[in-house]
Amino acid sequence: MIEQLNSVTFSVPCKDAVPFSVTWKYDLTFLSTILQVGVVTINNGDWVTPRLLCTAAQQKSTGAGAEEESGAQKPEISAAEKAFAEEKTLLEEQLKDVTDKYKRALADTENFRQRSQKMIDDAKLFGIQGFCKDLLEVADILEKATESVPKSEISASNPHLKNLYDGLVMTDVQIQKVFQKHGLTKLNPVDQKFDPYEHEAIFHAPVAGKEPGTIAVVTKVGYKLHGRTLRPALVGVVKAP
Repeated sequence: MIEQLNSVTFSVPCKDAVPFSVTWKYDLTFLSTILQVGVVTINNGDWVTPRLLCTAAQQKSTGAGAEEESGAQKPEISAAEKAFAEEKTLLEEQLKDVTDKYKRALADTENFRQRSQKMIDDAKLFGIQGFCKDLLEVADILEKATESVPKSEISASNPHLKNLYDGLVMTDVQIQKVFQKHGLTKLNPVDQKFDPYEHEAIFHAPVAGKEPGTIAVVTKVGYKLHGRTLRPALVGVVKAP
């Protein structure tokens, strides 16, 4: 005896389409066949023909095709994004290059400013260099004049010579003060180590009790202007016996 049921709703898997549910009236024999297709749920419903199943499958396939068309548009979006990324990379490289050039230009400008400022400062310090060299000869003459006066002759019995000598000494002292005020200092390196940047050796001679390489005699004092040798001292250097 065949038991009659109202209807069954089941999912039908279709190729190239998503599974869908349909409702079919059946008997038990047909139910055993339907159970092999998919998941079955018994519900009340109307009669569904095989033609309607094919129509439903076509509709599902049409929906899947629409999804495929929308998916086909993704490569176009990816190409646009790729072009945007390339343009972004290019702009970043250009920005990096411009920034580097800007920093280099700033560094060059700062170096030029510092060099110009140093030149200006040197001009202020050493602008009187030529004038100082001319005055050194005057200072040498005053020094020689005071050294040439015998100490024994400087006394109250000879007031004219004493007054002249005192005047020369005072002039020499005053001119040395003026030199120091403008950065001009005297070099009198007796018993110091010989320095070729500050001294000029005019002879070498062995001297008892003095270390070789030291200065034994200064024949003419030297001068430095703001730490720069303006005139080297003329000296005699001790050599080994």
